[in-house]
Amino acid sequence: MIPAKGETLNITSSSDNIRLVERLVEDVCDVFNLNEDNYGNILIAVTEAVNNAIYHGNEGNPEKYIKIGFESGTNNIKFSIADEGNGFDYNNLPDPTDPLYIDKPNGRGVFLMKNLADQVEFNNNGQQVLLTFNLN
Repeated sequence: MIPAKGETLNITSSSDNIRLVERLVEDVCDVFNLNEDNYGNILIAVTEAVNNAIYHGNEGNPEKYIKIGFESGTNNIKFSIADEGNGFDYNNLPDPTDPLYIDKPNGRGVFLMKNLADQVEFNNNGQQVLLTFNLN
């Protein structure tokens, strides 16, 4: 079920809840009749943001929540993902394509979000990410 404007999907910081996020993205893409490429981009970007919120923001604490919001605009759809962590310095992340970091098993989430979403915005010291996907 797609949350109405102003509503959020609240999940605990458990990887088991990723399936709820995947279902939300699937429902949104069905409602807006988005093609498979758009669906794939949205699914990867949103699940990366939620995984970052679970493991980095909330540090895997199952007692902390992640709020996922959805909003449709005239020519776009937006997802907001917010955790209860302390935030992070999103302006000074290592480049995962740099040879020094290319073999590291993590550190690609923000890079993927920025390459798959049309706009990525961080708020509240990095505790919230807004992902915008254009529909045209």
